[in-house]
Amino acid sequence: MRQEFDFIIIGAGSAGCVLANKLSFDGLYNVCLLENGGNNDSILVNTPIGTAALMQLSKFNYGLNTTPQKQQNNRVIYNPRGKGLGGSSAINAMLYTRGQKQDYDYWAKLGNKGWSYNEVLPYFIATEQQERIKDKYHNSSNESNSQSYGLNVADSRSMNPIGAQLIQSGLNAGYGFNPDFNGASQAGVGYYQVTQKNGKRCSAAKAFLDPIKHRQNLTIITNAKVEKILLEDKTAVGVQFWQQQTKYTITASKEVILSAGAIHSPQILMLSGIGAKSELEKHKIKVQHELVGVGKNLQDHVDAIIVNRHKANNLITLQPSNFINLFKELTRYLKHKTGMLSTSVVESGGFVPLTPDAQRPDIQWQFVAAAMDDHGRNLKMFFERGTSMHVCLLRPKSRGEITLQSADINSTPLINSNMLSDPNDLADMVKAVKLTRELLATPPLGKGLIDEILPGKAVQTDEQIIEFLKEKSNNIYHPVGTCKMGNDELSVVDDTLKVRGIKGLRVIDASIMPTLVSANTNAPTVMIAAKGADLILAQYS
Repeated sequence: MRQEFDFIIIGAGSAGCVLANKLSFDGLYNVCLLENGGNNDSILVNTPIGTAALMQLSKFNYGLNTTPQKQQNNRVIYNPRGKGLGGSSAINAMLYTRGQKQDYDYWAKLGNKGWSYNEVLPYFIATEQQERIKDKYHNSSNESNSQSYGLNVADSRSMNPIGAQLIQSGLNAGYGFNPDFNGASQAGVGYYQVTQKNGKRCSAAKAFLDPIKHRQNLTIITNAKVEKILLEDKTAVGVQFWQQQTKYTITASKEVILSAGAIHSPQILMLSGIGAKSELEKHKIKVQHELVGVGKNLQDHVDAIIVNRHKANNLITLQPSNFINLFKELTRYLKHKTGMLSTSVVESGGFVPLTPDAQRPDIQWQFVAAAMDDHGRNLKMFFERGTSMHVCLLRPKSRGEITLQSADINSTPLINSNMLSDPNDLADMVKAVKLTRELLATPPLGKGLIDEILPGKAVQTDEQIIEFLKEKSNNIYHPVGTCKMGNDELSVVDDTLKVRGIKGLRVIDASIMPTLVSANTNAPTVMIAAKGADLILAQYS
């Protein structure tokens, strides 16, 4: 194994794959990419509907849990996080959404130069291969001068007919149709585009690593558990990691880049001696550099699911009467890579305001042609014939934190998501549940409605809805903010993503977001990595 590299990247998730691609591009630098999981070359990863199984399997998923959450009836909230090449982009629902212009303009307003919407848009465009849309917001995969790699963004090949009913109900309820949630406006109802190619998942690994694995200056090491970043005189000089019960040390002549995600990046920083003095001393970790914001500012989209029994005959269900159809769908996918097995599970939905006077959408709808509960882990629900509507709050005010359970890298970090701790979030989610029920009762979708499973007909008053939210609300897998970018006392990185007070160390992943974007977080994380790579290359050019 080579001992010295120019750049060492910790984590081969959505950010790490992009960084490895861009930093090794011109052959000037030797780049090492370390990943705790395996190569993820599995039929479950490649087949879109495999998402349902990937939510449970420890080979592909860290399967983390929060601490008991006081404002959610002391429940532990499940936090699936992808493990292996591609990270969470290898297990997610593949929705390609970027967020709102105001999200990024607010980052810039906080003092982060270069992070306004107009400045980050080129990075969204450069990292996308768009199959359908050709305009100033997208990079068409059909253009002759287009790059040969990027996230392939396509329309769903499944298109369950009930999705069209949902959209028509949205139109009948007064919402506009939106053919592109990533264009001039996010508002409205419509179909989601997905990170798929030819009916298969296009993870960050498929998009950014597979085309370049042959590069002589790129070393990819899987099943490598990073123990700590090595520091000398407040400079990152290398990484210590374990592989197959052997400890290795590799050095970086230029930089170590931490891209382990919003949960594991702060953990690795703290285990390396970077964090709040009180937290490090509690676990007898030598304080290398005090940075009180490490692990603070955790944000995620709080989510609730409205589940209805429905008369539609094309729903995803394990009822015996549907087995012949399931067999047909399997044959259809094997032959043509279309149909139910190509579904992202979420095919349609929308972004809408909570009040008529709102300037932009406040909530996101994600519609599923199946009855589901508890992250799909309540298997009994799949024997119902029904629909599920996720409703999530796009800009929650609640903030949590990541802390250490122990100084051992093999122990999982403590996740206190603290969702619904801000009373405004609870009040907004009550409104969101009511608005979602109104939509689901609107024809044509409402005509097929039999009855409501969750929250159930008996839940009507605000107080009852609040109890439902405390008992059933969850996250929707978008943790960010724990190594936030900025210039206040809780900031961990500056606007060039350098860790404050440490040379040769950057954090580049979703953890640097100062505030949560109004969207699924995969595409924004890819954008952050592409911009971060350019910031690095500009320094060493």
